[in-house]
Amino acid sequence: MSAKKTFGDFFRQLRAERRLALREFCLKHGFDPGNISKLERGLLPPPQSEEKLGEYAKALGLKEGSDEWYEFFDLAAATNGKIPPDVLSDKELAAKLPVFFRTLRRQKVSDKKLDHLAERIR
Repeated sequence: MSAKKTFGDFFRQLRAERRLALREFCLKHGFDPGNISKLERGLLPPPQSEEKLGEYAKALGLKEGSDEWYEFFDLAAATNGKIPPDVLSDKELAAKLPVFFRTLRRQKVSDKKLDHLAERIR
C-alpha cells in the first residue's frame, strides 16, 4: 500500500479498472453520483460504518478477505484518523502499536523504509 494513495484515489482506481463510468456505477448499485464523486475527490470522508464500506467494496467487486478488500478498509480508517477495528480487536497486536508509533516518530522513517518495513511484515 502506497503511503500517498488516498481512499478516494483507490475507490476511483477500482471503479475505473472495472470500466464503469461514475454515473453507470451509481445507477447499477443505487448510489448517489454526487456523493460518490465527492468521496473519490476527497471532499467527503469515507463512511465509518463497516456495513456501508462493505456495500461499496462489494459493488466494486472486491472479494472479502482479499488484499484489495483490506486495503480499501485500511485506507478508509486511515483517512478518518482511525486504526482498523480488526487490528484493535487483536489485543496482543494492539498492545504493541504504541511502541511501533514511537519508533516511527523517533526514526523519521522515509517512505522507502516504511514500504520496506511493510514488505517485511507481510
